[in-house]
Amino acid sequence: MTRKPSVAIVGAGSLASFLAPALRKSGYAITEIICRDAPASRRAAQRLAKRVRARAFTVQKAPLDADLLWLCVPDREIQAVAKAFAGASHKLKFAFHSSGALASRELDALRKQGIAAASVHPLMTFVAGGIPSLAGVPFAVEGDTAATRMARRIVSDLGGESFALPASRKAAYHAWATMTSPLFLAFLVTLEEAARMAGLTQEQSRRRSLPIIRQTLDNYARLGPQHSFSGPIIRGDVETVARHLSVLKKHPEVRSVYVALARSAIRRLPAKNRNKLRHLL
Repeated sequence: MTRKPSVAIVGAGSLASFLAPALRKSGYAITEIICRDAPASRRAAQRLAKRVRARAFTVQKAPLDADLLWLCVPDREIQAVAKAFAGASHKLKFAFHSSGALASRELDALRKQGIAAASVHPLMTFVAGGIPSLAGVPFAVEGDTAATRMARRIVSDLGGESFALPASRKAAYHAWATMTSPLFLAFLVTLEEAARMAGLTQEQSRRRSLPIIRQTLDNYARLGPQHSFSGPIIRGDVETVARHLSVLKKHPEVRSVYVALARSAIRRLPAKNRNKLRHLL
């Protein structure tokens, strides 16, 4: 297509609520926001549709008056939604879903109707109240040639950077993606618990941890992990690590995270007294 395709979006959650305005800002007409037939879903769809000058419909009543159908729904719902639209009258040429773990074959019901399908997953976190930039954000793309070509074009217009990802690698890719934000956040929550043991409140922990966290990320980006590592393990300070483990005995969850990360550091980062540290851990 030489013109920008019109887009119908299924879903009105965090991803859809960010993606729809971003697409419209980039010159894509949003025709429909499609939702489940439940009061809360309809209200969310109506609010989002108003923001992007679209119309809100339930799955059962959506006219599918668009070139591209973009599913922003939970993984467990993708295949069912695709099947629900497979027999409908429409002008659709493309169908995307944004699951990081599932391949484009989840859209096979639409593919059988002659619609080019792709999975298009942005490596970014979308939460209520967050306003991330898409500049330079990587999008993992997998699927039919025509659909992936269109996906790359749209990602470029959004300011992102697309890369091809084989279907066989999607689960591993999503495990990595999960570690980059959700599980990293779980680590930060564990960090707050460790700070509480030192007498800090949750708010104090966040405020006082952020300078060193930001500097560590900056060092990691500029210098790489090997030259960013510091602390007792790189010095081989067995006695200090032993003190840490002793005080953490009363907090086994925090201790288990500490031990797992320390073992990983000994394997992958510069360290002295490796054998003594391994034995201690």
